[in-house]
Amino acid sequence: MATFMFSSLFILLLLCCATNSTLVTSSEQSNDYLISSHIVTRAAMEKQSHFRFYWHDKISGRNQTSVIVAQAPEFNKSSTFFSKVFVFDDPLRTGPDENSELVGKAQGIYVGAGINKLELLMAMNFVFTDGEYNDSTITILGHNDALTTVREMPIVGGSGLFRFARGYVQLRTYMYDPKIGYAVVEYNVFVKHY
Repeated sequence: MATFMFSSLFILLLLCCATNSTLVTSSEQSNDYLISSHIVTRAAMEKQSHFRFYWHDKISGRNQTSVIVAQAPEFNKSSTFFSKVFVFDDPLRTGPDENSELVGKAQGIYVGAGINKLELLMAMNFVFTDGEYNDSTITILGHNDALTTVREMPIVGGSGLFRFARGYVQLRTYMYDPKIGYAVVEYNVFVKHY
């Protein structure tokens, strides 16, 4: 009786191994580009972080951080920047003062998208250069109605410690001086990440 149970158990074990190897083989053969697929429980690993920093943008003068790279000639005098395309590499600081601690930089583009009012299409990365988030990024893409007191744009991704990032940013203009082309914008970043 013990021999029969042992041989039955042995046969069952062999069948299980053969079935598992067949499943793995057929899975690998059916999709050459799929490396793996599995269910992940996100709630246990996901965190939500809130950052606040200040975006310092200079479109003219000494230490300029933003430049115009394109514009339609017929809108050259547009008060809403319509059709102007800016590329920027702006410092992100802990405070509104130019000498406050640098935590990263905002790199990207903004485009004057509103004919009748100052509305921008913004695509940028917040690139962290300090502390545990060094070399990690948060990617933002959205509409910025620049004269509204509080604006919101979505976080569409990230890298490093912000892989699979999602969330939103709220921004407020802290100060804007059109004479020297200098703006300081407060960003509150609410990001879910792993």
